[in-house]
Formats: sequence, structure tokens, C-alpha cells
Amino acid sequence: MRAGREPATGQSKVKREREMENPNSYERAKKRVEEKLGFYSHLAIYLVVNTILIIINLTQSPGATWFYWPLLGWGIGVFFHGMGVFVWGEGSSMKDRMIQKEMDHFKGE
Repeated sequence: MRAGREPATGQSKVKREREMENPNSYERAKKRVEEKLGFYSHLAIYLVVNTILIIINLTQSPGATWFYWPLLGWGIGVFFHGMGVFVWGEGSSMKDRMIQKEMDHFKGE
């Protein structure tokens, strides 16, 4: 171990300090990042698998084009997953704007 370095504890000092400053904000941000990473993983797997399916379809049975069915069906799932994360999910700008609009409405009552 080098001089002046703390032993590895699984968490960096900066991370521990941020958690202590505002644990609620940290947990919300962590959840949001996990949701986004989940979507990006889903999208990457969708692209890889469907590319393979297209190649299989076009090389093995070019006369019967079927690859668009799983592409379309799974694509609908990826679309709604993305909507759930980026449009309807907690912390999305659209949801925040709608909440703010409702709060402004209640202030006027």
C-alpha cells in the first residue's frame, strides 16, 4: 500500500460523503441510473439478437421473410421500456413538469 492512501473499503471517501450529505437524493439518483442502465442493456440485447435473427433469416430462408415479427414485437417492448424510463418514470422532465403544473394549480385554490 502506498503512503497516504486509505485501504480499499468498497466505497470511496467521496461516495460516503455524498451519501451522508443527502441520502434521499443519492438513493433517487442511484435508482434513476439503474433504470437507465437497465434500458440501455435491454436496447443493446435487442439490437444484437435481432441483428442475428436478420442474418439467419436472410441467409437460411431468403424467400420467407419473418425477421420483422420479432423485431416489431420486441421493439414495442423496448419502446415502452424507454418511455417508462425517460418520459413517465420518476425524475423524467415530462413528469416533473406535470407535477409542477399541478402544484401551481393547487396554489391557486
